[in-house]
Amino acid sequence: MIPMDVLTVGRLQGSDQYFVVLREQNGDRLIPIQIGPFEAIAISRGITGGPQPRPFTHDLLATVITRLGAKLERVVVHDLRDDTFFSQLELGTDRGLLEVDCRTSDAIALAVRLDCPILATEEVVLRAAVMPKPRGLDEDVQ
Repeated sequence: MIPMDVLTVGRLQGSDQYFVVLREQNGDRLIPIQIGPFEAIAISRGITGGPQPRPFTHDLLATVITRLGAKLERVVVHDLRDDTFFSQLELGTDRGLLEVDCRTSDAIALAVRLDCPILATEEVVLRAAVMPKPRGLDEDVQ
């Protein structure tokens, strides 16, 4: 498993496509994941925090997990099929580990709220990762 961090969340300039980009913690590989606008807002608000007049859905679920005495141990991005990422929540409960299938954007939104690790399998990273463009290089050099 490869530990990942949220590098950025936003909209692709000049389009209506939103992305979250995960970065390998001990490396340079990036995983761009297309998400919806509401999911982008949910992840961004989870990162920035701050008071909300009412809890959003991900805030509600984070509170329910905590109030039930469970702990979000980690989020695992475990598969990529037809350009769709598949993830699961791993919840520690008094009855053991509970694995719950989850949309990747929802898993990330919960992870940033509950400060839990985001992991990706080696296979997913090998299939989906891109390397950042080196800075200061002229692309027109022949």
